Amino acid sequence: RSLAKEAGKRGITANCVSPGLVDTEMLEGMAPEVLAVHRARIPAGRLGKVGEIASAVLFLCSAEAAYVNGSVLEVSGGL
Repeated sequence: RSLAKEAGKRGITANCVSPGLVDTEMLEGMAPEVLAVHRARIPAGRLGKVGEIASAVLFLCSAEAAYVNGSVLEVSGGL
């Protein structure tokens, strides 16, 4: 938020995306039973998809997000 306040004076926005568990190669080494416990905690009942995270980033980079500044956009399935 400090960066958003400082850079906002110059028309620059600063936001971040906070993803939940995403179905990527990073999770391949996780024991299936551990992954099942984590998945059960996610209200959406599933892991996120890489494209869903990318869509959130794309939104923040778009003109539609011009007034979004200093925000954390959670893309976590409700976790």
